[in-house]
Amino acid sequence: MLCLVALAVTGFAQTDTFRLTDDYRRQTLDALYKAMDERYVLPEVAKKIEIDLRKRTDAGEFKALDKGADFAMKINDLIKAQVTDAHLRFRYSEQALPPRRNPAEPSADEQKRQQEMNRFMNAGFEKVERLAGNIGYISFDHFDSPENMKRPVAAAFTFLADTDAMIVDLRHNGGGDPSGVQLFCSYFFAPKPVHLNSIYFREGDKGRTTEFWTLNKVDGPRYADREVYVLTSKRTGSGAEECAYDLQNLKRSTTIGSSTWGGANPGGVVRLNDHFSVFVPSGRAINPYTKTNWEGVGVKPDIDVDPETALKRAQVMAIKNLMAKANADKRADLEQILREVEGAQIIFP
Repeated sequence: MLCLVALAVTGFAQTDTFRLTDDYRRQTLDALYKAMDERYVLPEVAKKIEIDLRKRTDAGEFKALDKGADFAMKINDLIKAQVTDAHLRFRYSEQALPPRRNPAEPSADEQKRQQEMNRFMNAGFEKVERLAGNIGYISFDHFDSPENMKRPVAAAFTFLADTDAMIVDLRHNGGGDPSGVQLFCSYFFAPKPVHLNSIYFREGDKGRTTEFWTLNKVDGPRYADREVYVLTSKRTGSGAEECAYDLQNLKRSTTIGSSTWGGANPGGVVRLNDHFSVFVPSGRAINPYTKTNWEGVGVKPDIDVDPETALKRAQVMAIKNLMAKANADKRADLEQILREVEGAQIIFP
């Protein structure tokens, strides 16, 4: 599972009273080396990072860093100097982290709290609307598991079944489960499976590659025969980038906005001790058509505009395209709607 993007190190509050000792720093770094050595998708880079940090430890470079937040920031800076990997992140928590039987697997209590959060957030779905011009609009903040996503996704596509084009707003979507991406993208294709993406996972001597194809059965009506517009911004991350990248490379959508975050290596959080953890990317996306991914560069939009204007740009473009296909009566109605939309202010939701 590809966890949601985390862009900040926690624990920077001034109330933090926890202080690091030499032994605790060394123990934390030893746990970091072990997690990276066992799981990181680029093992040679993991070893390179370890060698560098061990030299700096032996030279006493971290002795003055007794605050967890400062230590985390320093280690992250040094890691980023060795590798371009948007997901790889060493984290500090002022509060003690929940214990785990397996450091790489959430505890039962963590899973229960996550499930409740998923319910509270409606699997990330924020808005489903019919915009002027009979344009569908879906906005959601992350890709949940298929089990959690299937109800709101089916409901959204049912509500928008009779629209003439659709806008998918991923400008503030931080990513999530690749299987959730697979479910959502399946609605834009006919039942015959289409290869969306592959992910290589470091596992054993040779690793394994999992292919993600569109599903031949979905719970709601498909949207395979109408135009789709995907909105992006720098906050579009991880699995949301995959969604945009997959639809773009399959010529199924027009991407409007700015380049995305640039994280294509899925993985998960490993608990190192009571106060430190690390998100370790254990996989690498491999698009079946480009043979590469968006790591470090982001997804480049087809139409590069300020993300705050992307929604209006997409709606205007959709209406104009519908006008080109409409009969005289419908074209006149769409022309009036277009004038109203072009004159309105549509801002970043």
